[in-house]
Amino acid sequence: MAEISAALVKDLREKTGAGMMDCKKALAETAGDIESAIDWLRKKGIAAAAKKAGRVAAEGLIGVFGTGRSAAVIEVNAETDFVARNDLFQVFVRTVAECALAAAGDMDAVKARAYPSSGRTVAEECTALVATIGENLQLRRAQALSVSDGVVASYVHNATAPGLGRIGVLVALESTGDKDRLAELGRQLAMHVAAAAPQFLDVASVDKNTLDRERDVLMEQARVSGKPETIISKMVEGRLRKYYEEVVLLEQISVIDGESRIAKVVETAAKTVGAPVQLTGFCRFVLGEGITREEKDFSAEVADVLKR
Repeated sequence: MAEISAALVKDLREKTGAGMMDCKKALAETAGDIESAIDWLRKKGIAAAAKKAGRVAAEGLIGVFGTGRSAAVIEVNAETDFVARNDLFQVFVRTVAECALAAAGDMDAVKARAYPSSGRTVAEECTALVATIGENLQLRRAQALSVSDGVVASYVHNATAPGLGRIGVLVALESTGDKDRLAELGRQLAMHVAAAAPQFLDVASVDKNTLDRERDVLMEQARVSGKPETIISKMVEGRLRKYYEEVVLLEQISVIDGESRIAKVVETAAKTVGAPVQLTGFCRFVLGEGITREEKDFSAEVADVLKR
């Protein structure tokens, strides 16, 4: 077998944009022939994917898949919202959501799982799809919830197709009661989560650093009033209760009826479900949240094209 030098690997990497290990493998497979190695990478979809990997992918789809007592939500990103309407992409996201449930929401495990009927892993299938669709695609994140006895309900907002959309929510409810009525309650709660965007399940789960920072801000705001420290402390505690109503799911006012706290909604549901209900977890994925989107200067872009 021909010796694969570092210079040869570097040359192939510069020509294709593929990773060092992929380039080394391609050269090994083609006896060090660089043109054949380029073709090998192209056939695998690696060269095409590597060239697009640096482009911002903040569109795509949120996918949800569940089986009653467990469900998973995933985010797969693309560069444009047009891809969300692509049948191949939709099938891929739906399949990855199923894989995410089997992998208990561990994205590394999802990527390593065998993609059905392809002979590739999920990560490799994503790379191959980049070459087909022509955009950078990213398997961004996944999460799964399960209950021992009850329902994990789901809701997809701005749905493009069943189980696919721009916001995906899971809500886990533990109860021995009627599962159909429990599922109906879970869907209402999931719709609330989609609209109200809670950050924490209950007061006890509020992050200490977040709470300390909020308390410091409220203290400084209260001191402007010039009132004594004892009064200020009471003012801050009152404002913290308001803060909890904004960020804690069980403390929020239901968007369904506009007056009941979610904790009360869950408690009251025991009468219709036929057994006590406990809300044990939730998750909410919004497409592209936290991704820094590229701001394009179209005037400069057109000017640049005219110069070529």
